[in-house]
Amino acid sequence: MEQSPYIRAMSALYQGRRGDRPAVANPTSIVCHELMEQTGISFPEAHLNYKMMADLAIAGHEIAGFDSVMPEYSVDQEAAALGCTIDWGDKDQMPTAKDFPYADFRDIEVPENLLEKPSIRVVLDAIAYLRKHVGGKAMIIGKVMGPWTLAYHMAGTENFLLQVGLGEEAKVRRMLDQLMPVTIAHLNAQFEAGADVVTLGDHCTRNLVSPKHYEQLLLPLHKIIAREVSGPIILHVCGECSDRLELFSRSGFAAYHFEWSVGALRAVQTIGDRMTLFGCVNNAQTLYQGTPEDVYKQARMAIEAGVDVICPECAIPLSTPLENLKAIVAAAREGFGK
Repeated sequence: MEQSPYIRAMSALYQGRRGDRPAVANPTSIVCHELMEQTGISFPEAHLNYKMMADLAIAGHEIAGFDSVMPEYSVDQEAAALGCTIDWGDKDQMPTAKDFPYADFRDIEVPENLLEKPSIRVVLDAIAYLRKHVGGKAMIIGKVMGPWTLAYHMAGTENFLLQVGLGEEAKVRRMLDQLMPVTIAHLNAQFEAGADVVTLGDHCTRNLVSPKHYEQLLLPLHKIIAREVSGPIILHVCGECSDRLELFSRSGFAAYHFEWSVGALRAVQTIGDRMTLFGCVNNAQTLYQGTPEDVYKQARMAIEAGVDVICPECAIPLSTPLENLKAIVAAAREGFGK
C-alpha cells in the first residue's frame, strides 16, 4: 500500500527510516516561473501575503509532486523585522537587502513585538494556513535564518567577515549573542504555528568561514538553539562544507541539507549515521540548464548513495523548468536501490 507523502517524509526525517520509496522534500524554495504561471501567484506578492505564500507552497506539492510544502522563499524575513530596508523583488528577482543598519556593530534593537512584525507574521500565518489545509498530508517545513546569516544582514557580509578575520572576537560574539534569541523565537513560533520541521539557514560555508571559526564562534550557539527549540531542525549551509561535516554532526540538529559539491557518498559515509540527510541535486548546471534525464540521473545517484530525502541543493533559480523538478520525483518513484 502506498504511503501518504506526510508519512513518507516524516519516516525519512526520523532516523532516516525508509518508507515505501525515497522521500522528496524541499527545505528551501522550489518556486519557479511555471509554478507561478500555473497558480497565478507571483513575487513579490507571495513574500507579503500569507495566503498567496501558502498556496504557492501547496503548488510544489500538488503540481510538482513533492512530499512537502515550504512557504518562505526569501532569506530576508527576519532582516526586515530588524530594520533592514528590503527590495522585495519581482517575478524575476528574489528579495535583496538595500542597507545594513548595524554596520557599526552597535547593540541591536530587537523589537518587543518581533513576531508581529509583518515580515514574520506573514510566515507564521502561512504555516498556520498550511496546517489547516495540508497538515497530516504533506510535511510542512518552515525556514529561519541563523545568527551567523543574520549578522551578514545586520552588518554586511564583507564587513562582518572582516571582523572575524581581524580577530575582533568580542565584537563578533556580542552581535551573534544578540541575534541568537531572534532565531530561537522565530523557530519556536513556526513550530507553534504548525511546522513539522524547520530549516535553519546559517551560511558558514567553506569559502567564507574556517572550520576553526565555526567551531569556536557558531557551533556553541547551534548547540544552544538545538536545546531550546521545540522541534526538529534541518541545518542548511550553502556551498562546499566537507571539511566541517563532523562539526555539523555535533550541533544537535536532526538533519543536514547539503549541496552537490559536498558529495552524496561523502556526506552519507561521514555523518549519515548521525543526521538525516537532505540533498543534493545540483541547481546551476543540472536543474537550471540540464534535461529531465540529467536531473533523474543525479537524483538516482543521491538515492543509491543513501541520502535520506532527495531535493534540490538550495533555492532553485526562478527559470528552472518545472519538468526538471518533476524528474526528481520520478527518480524517487523508482524506489530504493538494492
